[in-house]
Amino acid sequence: MKIAIVTDSTAYIPEKLLIKHNIYTIPLSVVFGNDTFREEIDITTEQFYEKMRSEKELPTTSQPAIGNFVDLFEKLAEEYDEVISIHLSQKFSGTYNAAKSAGSMLENIKVYPYDSELSAMPQGFFAIAAAELVEQGKSSQEIIAYLDDMKENTRAYFMVDDLTNLQKGGRLSSAQAILGSVLNIKPILHIEEGVIVPFEKVRTRKKAIARIMGMLEDDAKEKQIIKVVFIHGNNEAAAVELRDAFAKKYPEIQTIISFFGPVLGTHLGDNSIGVSWYTE
Repeated sequence: MKIAIVTDSTAYIPEKLLIKHNIYTIPLSVVFGNDTFREEIDITTEQFYEKMRSEKELPTTSQPAIGNFVDLFEKLAEEYDEVISIHLSQKFSGTYNAAKSAGSMLENIKVYPYDSELSAMPQGFFAIAAAELVEQGKSSQEIIAYLDDMKENTRAYFMVDDLTNLQKGGRLSSAQAILGSVLNIKPILHIEEGVIVPFEKVRTRKKAIARIMGMLEDDAKEKQIIKVVFIHGNNEAAAVELRDAFAKKYPEIQTIISFFGPVLGTHLGDNSIGVSWYTE
């Protein structure tokens, strides 16, 4: 059996890793007024953040059409027997269900849709791990079982400068947004059962980042961390600074820099920061 790995653009996997592991992606889109842009195809991340600053209204986001998935899967069927299609939490987007529906329409290739219950590069970790297991000759069932175990050992935390976008986009309650803005609280957020929820309420950005890095270092001391990613919203220098400080202490642990692209940037905004890792 020849297996293809597919994910969506919100995984924000660095291009060199997509090429290295032969991972296919399908884009989500952002919508400004009447104009729709597929992320990283019709609009770059840099262009998106510039445009968001100049627009009065918050953009909306759009999942891939089922037909786009059908087209991709049919093309893959020319070379592959099966597809594992790994996507952002179905509680964020209908992308997973679109992949599932498209797969059910096809008879010439077997599609296994997989809900990562995450997004951004933590989701990308799943796609990379699946691709590595394909390279090792594992079956689709073995790969999915591994991803299920991996899900239990993945941690992802992030913080935003302003909760307004999350609240407007329906990803955070109004009460939580008001609390953060009035008290200048920078809550550490994480994803629980596919939903963004507060993890801890911290007074300042500096303390929030220190708390996240403290949890990372605790796991680095007590467990075997496989990979760590430092994710930024239009502020690569902040992510690099955190990566360099961690890598100096733990040079044996693989680290990656990624970003919050247009779809997630719509909700998280400028200057957001995230750290994720998974352990054995």
